[in-house]
Formats: sequence, structure tokens, C-alpha cells
Amino acid sequence: MKYLRWLLFPFSLIYGLVVIIRNRCYDAGFFKSTSFDLPVIVVGNLDVGGAGKSPMTEYLIRLFKDQYKLATLSRGYGRKTKGFLLADTPPNASAIGDEPAQFKSKFPDITVAVCEKRVEGIERLKYKNRPIILDDAYQHRALKPGFSILLFDYGRLSEPRLLLPAGNLRESFNGRKRADMIIISKCPTTLEDNERARIIKRIKPFAHQQVFFTAITYLPLHNMDGATVYQNIDEHTTVFVLTGIANPAPLLAHLKKLSGHVNHHNYPDHHQFSLKNISKLADDFFACTSQKKLIITTEKDAQRLGEQELQPAIKKLPVLVLPIGISFLNNGKQQFDNLVTEYVRQH
Repeated sequence: MKYLRWLLFPFSLIYGLVVIIRNRCYDAGFFKSTSFDLPVIVVGNLDVGGAGKSPMTEYLIRLFKDQYKLATLSRGYGRKTKGFLLADTPPNASAIGDEPAQFKSKFPDITVAVCEKRVEGIERLKYKNRPIILDDAYQHRALKPGFSILLFDYGRLSEPRLLLPAGNLRESFNGRKRADMIIISKCPTTLEDNERARIIKRIKPFAHQQVFFTAITYLPLHNMDGATVYQNIDEHTTVFVLTGIANPAPLLAHLKKLSGHVNHHNYPDHHQFSLKNISKLADDFFACTSQKKLIITTEKDAQRLGEQELQPAIKKLPVLVLPIGISFLNNGKQQFDNLVTEYVRQH
């Protein structure tokens, strides 16, 4: 498949030309880019797919939620509604999208909003909320954020830097210059100094950018209602994994370290699960003769599994949710916190 994508290279050249012209029009002021007199933080990446934006957004929420009346603003990818919408409690993933629903489920006291037009969304939020954290808005040039955090997935650093559709980049690698800070996400916890130096050399940060390295941390399992479940997974456990995320590879690698029997039911990112999907999972689960077996899904997928029409089928299955967080490597946490906190404090 990856060789076939090279056939799309001419289309990548056309796409790239359009993106370059668009960015230069914003840079030159021909297209309007709106800034705000309040702290606006954007979390994003250059390529398509999961680079860990949601865990980073949640990290920022935890950093500020006890000090400020903060809000998150997302596009609400995959939702069945349009325009500006505030999340209810409990949230509805169909109305606001799975990631905003995840934020509201975990942090019910914060404001969670969705709007395709981020400037309009901030206008609606700015009088009662600050800071405002935007998930996946790096390419939304109509907005000029106060602070941009750009993520690169460690596992994809060696991929060719090709634009869509031949590659995975939404804009050219030079677009990294707009970032105030660069995060290399999903790193191995044993990342050595020489490897960090090699990555920095490849990323080529600009003088104003600091580079941080983070790893995924896997938190205790909980059930669909949010109650912690202390379930031991060992080599005798058969694990059924249900995902509809961009990059399930780190999750599978983690589970395969614990169990030699991992059965993956894999669907595209933001997939709207159907009763047929759940029925297939149930058939495989109940046909398994293992004495010890369970079903694991991600927090984002759990939001879509909570749809009302799926509930009767889901309640018949022992579905557990595996939350993730991030940890900073090389003692970078305090420096990161200080930089972001100082930006918010000054604005």
C-alpha cells in the first residue's frame, strides 16, 4: 500500500502548492488572522493521525483547572451537529464528538465547547473562560493563538516528509516554525541522550523553540461507569481490544508485553460503532475458550460506545477502559510547566 501512495505524489505537489500559498497569504496579512487579548493555547501536529494531542490537552487541563475558569474548544470531529455547542453533563459524543466528550466526562467542572470556526468559538467563550485550550487547531490559520504546542510522534519521525495524499503531512515541515514549543510524544521511557540529540538534529527546532520528550503512561483500568477495576493481565489472559483510533500500535505493544493472546478488532479513527461491530466482538469473545479473558477499549472509543442504541449490547460484555496519560522524560516536567504557566499568568 505504501508503494501505491507514491503514485499520488503529483497530487501532493498540487496540494502542497495550495497550502504554501494559503500560509503565505496569512503570513503577509492578505487573509485575516484574529488574535485575542487572553491566553489561547493551541495543541496540534503537522501530520494526520494521533500524535497524543488529547493526553497533552488533558495534561494542560489538570495544570490549570484548579486555578482558572478554563475552557477547551474543539472542532468536534465526527459529530452530528454543526456550529457552536457547549457540552452537557453527561456529554453526548454524537452531539460534540468523542474527544470533547472525553474531556467533559473526566473534567465535568470545566467548560467544553465545539465549533468549526474557532474564532467564533472563542468569541462566545472569552467573557467567562480563560485560558482557552484548543485541541487540534494548528492549521486553523484564521486564529492567531498566543501559544502553540506542536507534537511529533516518536514512532513516525523516520517517515518521508510527504504531503497528503502521498504522505501524511497536512502542511510542509517548515510549518513547525509557528510553534512556541515542540513535544516529541510516545517516546520509549529508556530514551538515551544520543537518541534525543539525533531527534533534535532531525527536527531542527528554531531558536525560539524548546523541545520536550514525553512517554505514554497507562493508568488503572476502569469499567464503562468509571469505577476502577483492579484486573491483573498476565500471559494466560486473552485480551480482546476494540479501537477506532488513528494509531493503536502503542496500545497493542503495551498489551502484548502483558499477554501473549491479543485479539484486535480494529476500526478507522472516530469510527461510529454499529450493533454489527459489537455483535462480531461478542461472538469472538464468547467463542473463546480461555478461562481468563476480557475486553479493553480506549477512553475515546468508550465515548462512542456509550451511544444509547449500543448500550443493551455493551452491558452484556465485560468492557474495560484503559486510560492513558503522559510523563515528561529527562526531568522536563517542571520546565514545561513553568513556561506554559508563565504565559498564562502574563496574559
